[in-house]
Amino acid sequence: MRQLLLYRHAKSAWDDPALDDLDRPLAPRGRRAAVRMARAMAQEGWLPQRAMVSPAERCRQTWALGFSPLPDVPQAILERELYLAPPARLLEIVRRTPEGVRSLLLLGHNPGLQSFALKLAGAGSEPEACRRLAEKFPTAAVAVLEFESEWQGLSWAAARLTHFLRPRDLD
Repeated sequence: MRQLLLYRHAKSAWDDPALDDLDRPLAPRGRRAAVRMARAMAQEGWLPQRAMVSPAERCRQTWALGFSPLPDVPQAILERELYLAPPARLLEIVRRTPEGVRSLLLLGHNPGLQSFALKLAGAGSEPEACRRLAEKFPTAAVAVLEFESEWQGLSWAAARLTHFLRPRDLD
C-alpha cells in the first residue's frame, strides 16, 4: 500500500506587494496552522518517508515550522517543478518516486493540488472527504490518498481519498 499526502502550504502574507510570488512568507495565521497541522498529521501517522517541497518561501516555511521539529521526518527535497504545477506535472513527479518509498508528501500550491487530488480519487474514496475537497482546498489542508500500484503505475482515478483534513477541523 502506498500513501500520497498532498499538502497545500499554509496562509501566506501579502504585506509587501513588491515581493516576488516565490518570496512571500507565511502570515502569522499560517505559521500557527503549519505547526498545528504537522502535529495532527503526526498523531494520525501521516508522516512521509520522502517529502518534496516547492521552493516558494511559504512552502519551505510550512515544512520547516511544522515538520522539522518532529522526530523521524526526512529532509525535505526542494523540487522546482512543484511550483504552481498542474495535475499532469504532479503525476510525472509522483511517478519518479523510488519504489522503496511507501509514503510521499508533496507540499505545494493550488489550484494544482486540488485538481490533482480530485483526478486521483477513484472508487472507494471517502464521500465526505471528496465533497469537502471538491468544495475548496484551503491553505494548510492535506489530502491523504492510498493506492496499491507502484508509483510508476499511478493513474487517474486509481487511488482512494481516505482523509481530507483542514485547519478548521482541528478547532
